[in-house]
Amino acid sequence: MAKKWYDSKVIKITDESPTTKRFWVKVESDKIVDFKAGQFVTMDLPISEKRTQRWRSYSIANAPDQSNILEFCIVLLEGGAATTYFFNEVEIGTEIKFKKPAGGFYLPEKIETDLVLICTGTGVAPFRSMLWDIYNNKIPHKNIHLIFGTRYANGVLYENEMEELMEKMPELKYSVALSREEHLPEKKYEVVKGYVHPIYQKHFETVRADVNFWICGWSNMIDEAVAKLMLEMGYDKGQIHYELYG
Repeated sequence: MAKKWYDSKVIKITDESPTTKRFWVKVESDKIVDFKAGQFVTMDLPISEKRTQRWRSYSIANAPDQSNILEFCIVLLEGGAATTYFFNEVEIGTEIKFKKPAGGFYLPEKIETDLVLICTGTGVAPFRSMLWDIYNNKIPHKNIHLIFGTRYANGVLYENEMEELMEKMPELKYSVALSREEHLPEKKYEVVKGYVHPIYQKHFETVRADVNFWICGWSNMIDEAVAKLMLEMGYDKGQIHYELYG
């Protein structure tokens, strides 16, 4: 039976944006921490005396590679006990205990449709995992359109990697929505003023059976996206998959 809990130590921390950090943890064990691209882990953090109030779940941001190193992309939330702990107390060598990877937010083994990946903020983490998994393992796929939303240009996460993946994967299209940026930067990818919704409404206005939408982010964004895709645009419920947080 697979181990239920893993003990790990933080081995690297970097800033990804003014409010977001990347954390790498390593599990020292002969047992491989196996997971599917898109899954998450639940951590037991020292932020409360009550066990269930210590648990926080974070998507794994890197692709499976049998290394027992997991990456997490975490945004600082005002008043958030867990993110305050990560930003103020966690350092190299800090021990992190987490449950074995879980969740059903992962792509099918055989990708038979175009993929539209819609996310805001750190919701990009599972999609980064999926994209690198597809590339590293040469998984057959169709067209992929990643749509990412944030407030300002300095909040675009994994920008260099996405540009790199666009070169490595000609089937990948990348669009970014900036809701509060005054002057839109010129980039190798599509940049628009506003939110993510007009982007997929424009590119997928004509209803198609050969496309699946995957959405990750705050519940308000997901609710709006599902409503637009189904009620306004006419897509079938079975074509829409989502993972929410908050």
